[in-house]
This record gives sequence, structure tokens and C-alpha cells, in this order.
Amino acid sequence: MTETPHPLYDRHADTLNRALTAITERGYWSAYPESPSPRVYGETAAADGKAAFEAYLNGDFPLDQPGDGETVATEASPFGLALNVRYPHAGADQLVTAASAALPAWRDAGPQARAGVCLEILDRLHKHIFELANAVQFTSGQAFVMAFQAGGAHALDRALEAVAYAYAEMTRHPGTAGWEKAAGKGDPLRMTKTFHVVPRGVALVIGCNTFPTWNSYPGLFASLVTGNPVVVKPHPRAVLPLAITVKYAREVLAEAGFDPNLVLLAPEAPGEKLASTLALHPAVRIVDFTGSTEYGDWLEANARQAAVYTEKAGLNTVVIDSTDDFAGLCRNLGFTLTLYSGQMCTTSQNLLIPRDGIETDQGHKSFDEVAAGIAGAVGKLTADPARGVELTGAIVNDGVLERLDEVTKVGEPVLESRTVEHPAFPGAVVRTPTIVKLAADDTATYTREWFGPISFAIATDSTAHSLEILRTTVGEKGALTAGVYSTDEAVLDAAEAAAIDAGVHLSCNLTGGVFVNQSAAFSDFHGSGANPAANSALTDGAYVANRFRIVQSRRHA
Repeated sequence: MTETPHPLYDRHADTLNRALTAITERGYWSAYPESPSPRVYGETAAADGKAAFEAYLNGDFPLDQPGDGETVATEASPFGLALNVRYPHAGADQLVTAASAALPAWRDAGPQARAGVCLEILDRLHKHIFELANAVQFTSGQAFVMAFQAGGAHALDRALEAVAYAYAEMTRHPGTAGWEKAAGKGDPLRMTKTFHVVPRGVALVIGCNTFPTWNSYPGLFASLVTGNPVVVKPHPRAVLPLAITVKYAREVLAEAGFDPNLVLLAPEAPGEKLASTLALHPAVRIVDFTGSTEYGDWLEANARQAAVYTEKAGLNTVVIDSTDDFAGLCRNLGFTLTLYSGQMCTTSQNLLIPRDGIETDQGHKSFDEVAAGIAGAVGKLTADPARGVELTGAIVNDGVLERLDEVTKVGEPVLESRTVEHPAFPGAVVRTPTIVKLAADDTATYTREWFGPISFAIATDSTAHSLEILRTTVGEKGALTAGVYSTDEAVLDAAEAAAIDAGVHLSCNLTGGVFVNQSAAFSDFHGSGANPAANSALTDGAYVANRFRIVQSRRHA
């Protein structure tokens, strides 16, 4: 039995094949242009997208799905813009019942049809990328270009990457096979065997505030393409990007002849704890989550009926030993710490520097000179408010502000955080990064995550001491990224060995346009699943293969 190609699979087969090649070769490839230039997307695309975004404000979001007749509105923009979007509410049982009813036909459609539909959804979202970018910007606090790239183009790339991995895993085995075994002098034994890709069941995606699409799309599309209906539970402060996603996904599913309840939005009322109710529902068999360590650990411990994929918090660390480009080191780390006000799960927090200083192309630099050089780069990037806010964006929630206040009570400031007035949005909450000096024995401070524009210049006994701190702190607390600067190959090798021991991805001597807190779909893995910061990786075979099972039937030929 050979699967009949679906028209949408035929339409997007070239894109899928290129993605399949890309995940094998691991070179640079992107399906969705990251530049919001009119030359790429057309003269009216930006204005049309902004108008579409604004049409959602102060109204009922247009989503026809099962509900209880109530609406919820929970978003507050970090830019001070009034959103007031009301979303249809539904209870956990309503959502799970509707999703479960949609599963059989979607399962039976087969991998090609599902891949084709998922690729059509991505294409539809790409056509509305400016609408999506505005929604990401005004709910997450990202500056527009970052929202367009990370929340739009790169999120779509990560989704396509997940589809490609899942398709490769689903089609690793033939749909049917003939089996023949000699049986002495009699006729051989002959069987026809059929292998069915069977989804686990209803999937739940729990979105985050900072990267509502980038962090949600891999799990959403990995589950959907493997046959699982998906309930999308956005963060209460970042509902709109995922509501738009669900809207277009349902539109494509209906047009393709499938039940649109394969993708459902689950906005929650204040205090409702809908995510936890859904995560423990017996019919929910997959959970994807990005966010706090505390809640991620709770999901792993309690959602025992489900396969749980988490990305949590960690102590992203940079070891600074020496450099042949001190200015480039400072510029690169300065940009890393400034981008989106450090509100990225990959931003470096702990900068480990020998207390006796380092050797550079500008001669010996003391510990204080290294810290001051990095601080100076941050200061230069944020000196002009009009330019600075296009890097920093706005502060995503009050928790970040509380940590900025708390950190003034520890260590010695190298660079103090400043309040900045946004030239375009007077109500925006903007803070520049702070860098604080610590001693290596200040472990109570730097072995906890300080999410936001907060980093520590930590004086260590030596580079070997720095590497031991990296190995132990990341091994115990986790990290998504690590970096090292050294002109000594032996140090680079030792850093790589420490990173392997700690299970963290390592970047060496970044002084140009590649930054430790950014990763490229189809080439870089995000998270490793090998330390406490995440129990899975975006994206590898392990991320997708457990979202379905192979069930076979066999008959005599």
C-alpha cells in the first residue's frame, strides 16, 4: 500500500526536500527571508501587516472554536500600548474532547498529507509575517526587527526543521513489506506486513512570554505533523501571536478538508491554572513547555501520562582566557548582553575572568579593564536612546524589574542599569543592562539565574578555575549556551571537554557577527537535553520520534 500524494504535499515537496537535505548537511539554509525590506516582501507588506494587527485591538478575536461563551483578556504590552484583545474561552474537557474527535481522520491521512498541510500552514503564516511580527513585538517587548526575525522568519524555520525531522522519522520504515521465510520442503512462509504511524494523542503546547512563536512552533508542528491534535496554551501576557497562529492553522486545515479542531487555542483566565489542568488530563499525551525551572520540573514530575519536553533556565557562562581581538570581544559580548535586554534564555550571565587579567592584542588587560571594556561596549550601544531601544526592546514583566532592583544589593557595579524613555512609546518600560563584579566564592549569587539585563564579571583564580566553575555550575544548574575566548589551542580543547562534560553547546572566540545567544535552524542545536536547563533539543530525532509509535499488522500473503 503506497500513500497517495496529497496536493499540498506536491505543492511544498521541494521545500520539504530542501529542509531534509539541510538537516543532514548542517550548513546554512533558510526558507523564510529574515529581512523585512520592501524589496523582499513588497512595498505594502509592512503597512498591511500593521493594519491587520491593529484591527485585533480592543475587540473580540475572530476564532470560531468550541468554547463556553466567555472571553478573557490578559495582555499588557511592555511598550505601554493598550491591547485589550478578548479571546474565546474554553474548559479543559471541551478542548480535549474536540481535539480527540479530530484525531482519527488526521492519523489516517498519512505522513505526506500531514506534512503538506503543515507546510501550507507555514506558508500561510509567512504571508502574514508582518502581522505576526507586530503581535510578537507588542506582547513580548522585542524591538520590531528582532520580532520579525526571531518571532517570524526564524520561528518558521524552526517549525519547518521540526517538520523535516518528523517526516524523516515517520518515513524511516516502509508503509508495507513482503516477508518470506523458507519452510523446509514445503512452500515458504509468506506474510504481508503493514506499518502504521500512530500518534500518541492530544498534545499541549505551553507558550512563554518572551518568545511566544519561536519557542512554541517546534513542538506545535512536531506534534501536528506526527498526527497529534494540538491545544495551544499561550502565556497570559503573550496570547495574540499564538492566537494568530491558531487562526491561520485552522483556516488551512478546514480548506484541506480536515477538522480545524486539530489546532485549538486555550487562553486562560487569571488564576485559572488551565495549563496545569490540561497537563494532567489523561488524554493529553504530549506536553511542550518553555519557561521557569520550577514549573518545568513540576511538569516533568507530575505529567506522568505524557511525553514532556521542557526548556527551562540555566547559567549561561563565558570563560575569558585571552584574545587576539580585544575590541571584537568587547563588541560581541556587549551586543550579546544588550540584545532584548538580556531577556533570552541563551544570553550569557556569568563572565569568568582570571583576577590577574588576560593577554590581548592590546597588551595585558587587568580584570577591571576586561570588565570595563565589555561595559563600555554596552554603554556605547545604549547611549543614544533612539538607537538603543531598537536593540534593548522593552522589559517583559515586573519580575525582571524586581531582579534589577535586587542585584543593586550584591557585588560592585561595573555598569549600572539606566531607565530610558522610548522615543516612540512613552509608556514603554526600558532598562539598560547592568554588570556587577563578584568574587569566585560569591556562589550564592551567581549560581542562581538572574533572567534579564543582568550579568556578572566573576574573578577566578585562573582559567583552569574558570573551566572548573563552568563544568560544575552548568552540570548542576544547567545552561543553554557557553562561550570561551582564548588564543591557546589547549585551552580551547579543555573548554570543549568541559562543555561536553556539562552537556552544553560551546562557542569559541566570537568577535564578529555571530553571537553566543543566537542559533541557526537546520544547523545549530538549541538546548542539548544533556543538562538541567532542558530535557530535549531543538531539533533532533529524539525531539520528534517519541510523538508517535509504529503499529503493525500482518497477514498471510
